[in-house]
Amino acid sequence: MLIKPFAALRPAPGKAAALAAVPYDVVDTAEARALAAGNPDSFLHVSRPEIDLPDDVDIHDDRVYAQGAKAFTDFQARGVLLREAAEHFYVYRQVMGAHSQTGVVACCNIDDYANDIIRKHEKTRKDKEDDRTRHCRELNANSGPVFLTYRDTAVLDALVAEVQKGTPLYDFTAADGIRHTVWRVDGDARAWVVAFAQVPLAYVADGHHRAAAAYRSGLQRRSENAAHTGAEEYNWFLAALFPETQLRILPYNRCVADLSGLTAEAFLKKVKAIFNVEPVTGAEPCGPREVRMYLAGAWHKLTWDAFEADPVGRLDVSVLQDRLLAPVLGIADPRTDTRISFVGGIRGTGELVKRVDAGRDAVAFAMYPVTVAQMMDIADAGQIMPPKSTWFEPKLRSGLLVHTLD
Repeated sequence: MLIKPFAALRPAPGKAAALAAVPYDVVDTAEARALAAGNPDSFLHVSRPEIDLPDDVDIHDDRVYAQGAKAFTDFQARGVLLREAAEHFYVYRQVMGAHSQTGVVACCNIDDYANDIIRKHEKTRKDKEDDRTRHCRELNANSGPVFLTYRDTAVLDALVAEVQKGTPLYDFTAADGIRHTVWRVDGDARAWVVAFAQVPLAYVADGHHRAAAAYRSGLQRRSENAAHTGAEEYNWFLAALFPETQLRILPYNRCVADLSGLTAEAFLKKVKAIFNVEPVTGAEPCGPREVRMYLAGAWHKLTWDAFEADPVGRLDVSVLQDRLLAPVLGIADPRTDTRISFVGGIRGTGELVKRVDAGRDAVAFAMYPVTVAQMMDIADAGQIMPPKSTWFEPKLRSGLLVHTLD
C-alpha cells in the first residue's frame, strides 16, 4: 500500500466536538438539519449543505454545491478550521460502550484504488458517485474519510500503541455517547510508510461512493493538468485505516411491506416448506445459518443445513433472498424493489417489532451479522456483497481531519 502524511485542516482548539459530524450518507436532509440546528460550526453545513437552503431546492442543484463550498471557506475564514504547518499522520480511536477501535488517518493513492490493492465489495450508484465527485471538486477537498480495513500487522500495532502514550489533540464524547480521540504523529513518517508498504491489500469497509468520487476527481484533475507528475495532492484521498480484528459489523435487518397477497398463515406454511422453523421468544439470531422472523406478533427461528456455495451464495442474506424473498414474496431485486426496506442493527430489533405492529410492514427478518473475514473473502474473489449486508459501527466523524487537493 502507498500512504502519505498530509497537511490537514482540523478543528481549532475547543471546536472539535461542535465541528465533528456523522458521515453525510447516514442521515437524510431532515435529520442533518436537526443535528446541525443551533450549531453554526457543525460540519454538516459543508457535507450536507442543502440544510441551509429552502426545502424545495433539489439536493443536486448547483446552489447546493456552491453553498457547501461557501460554508467550507467560511469555516476557514472564521478560524473554525485551521491548517497544519506540516504534513502528519494521525491516530484515531473510537469507543462505543465496551467496543474500541483505533486506526491510522492518512492519504491513500488513487492508483491503489484503480489497481485493486484497495478492494471493494459493493456496487456504487452513478448518481451518488456524481454527487460526491462534484462535491469533492467544488470543495477541492475530501470532506470525509474513506473507512478502510487491513489484516493486522504487529509492526503497525506497535506504532499505533506508541503514539497513544502521548497527549491527544482532541478527546471528546459526542452526543450519541461515542468517544473520539485523535493523536498527531510527530517526527519521522518513514516508519509508517514502510510499514504500510508491507500491507498487501486494504478493503473498503464503508465509504464506497467517497472512494469512487476521490478516484474520479483525481482522474479529472490529471486530464486537466498538462504538467501532471503524479506527486500532486489530487492523486491522494483521505482514509482511516483500521486493523481487521478491531472492527465490529452490526446486522442489517430486512422488512417487507406486504406478503404478496398471502395471509400470514399461508405465508408461514410456505416458510416452513423452505426452512426449519420453530417459535421463539428472543429476537436475536444466535449464529450464522439462522434468521429470526417477526410475523403477526410472534418471533420464529429459521435455520437451514450447511451447503456448498461461493462466498456470496452462502451468506445468510443471500439464502434469505434466494430461497424466500425472491420466489415467495416476488422481490427479485432488493436494490430497486420499494417493498423491501433495510434497518441498520444500531436501531435494534425493537424497531422491527414497531414497524410490523404498526402495520408499516407485514414481516421483518433479524439477521446475524456477517464478519469482516467474510467481507474480505468476497472482495478477494472479485465478487459483490448483496445490498445492505454490512453496518459498521461506530461511524467515522467528518470534519476532524480534512484533506485538501492542492
